[in-house]
Amino acid sequence: MAAAASPATAAAVREAAPAHRQIGIRPGHGPAPFRIGFLAKPSSRWAAISVPPGPRRAAPAASAARERVTEEEERPVSVELEPIASEQQLDWVLGEARQLQLPIVLLWMASWCRKCIYLKPKLEKLAAEYHPRIRFYCIDVNCVPQKLVNRAGVTKMPCIQLWSDSRKQAEVIGGGHKSWLVIDDVRRMIEQEE
Repeated sequence: MAAAASPATAAAVREAAPAHRQIGIRPGHGPAPFRIGFLAKPSSRWAAISVPPGPRRAAPAASAARERVTEEEERPVSVELEPIASEQQLDWVLGEARQLQLPIVLLWMASWCRKCIYLKPKLEKLAAEYHPRIRFYCIDVNCVPQKLVNRAGVTKMPCIQLWSDSRKQAEVIGGGHKSWLVIDDVRRMIEQEE
C-alpha cells in the first residue's frame, strides 16, 4: 500500500527537479524567460532553449515578404476567360480590341474535350499574368455557328489563337502536348507579338 507523501518529501522532490522544469518568478529577477524543452537524444536527457521575454521584432526579410504579399494580393491569381457565343459578339470584341490597340487571345474549345478542360484553368492563370494588357476569351465550338469556326480556321482543339488588328496573327494547337508545354508555347507566342 502506498503511503501519502509528506510535506518534507514533496520539498525534496522540488529541489531535485531540473531547473528548466521550474516555472515561476525568480526572486529579484522578474519572470523567468520562456523555455522550450525538447528531447536531445532518445535517452531521457532534456535540452532547454531560453527565449527572452519582450516584444518580438520582425526581421527585414519578413517585412519585405509582407510587402510582396500585398503586391500579389492586388494582382489577380486567375482571370476567368470571357465566353463568346456568337459571330456578332466576336466582331464586337475584335472591334473594341482594335480601338484600344490590345491583342486578344481566343481559346477554341469543346465541352467534351478533355485536353480543353485541363488547359482552361492554366490559361486563366496565364491571363492573370498579362491582365489588363491582353484580353483572353473562350469559344465553345458546339455553341457557335460552324461559319464562325471556319472563319477562324480552327481545325483541331484546343486551339489558342492570338488576334491583333482584327486578324489572326498566330496560333498554338494543344492537341498532343502536355498542358504546361502548351502554356509555354502560348507565352512565347504572346511575347513575340509584344
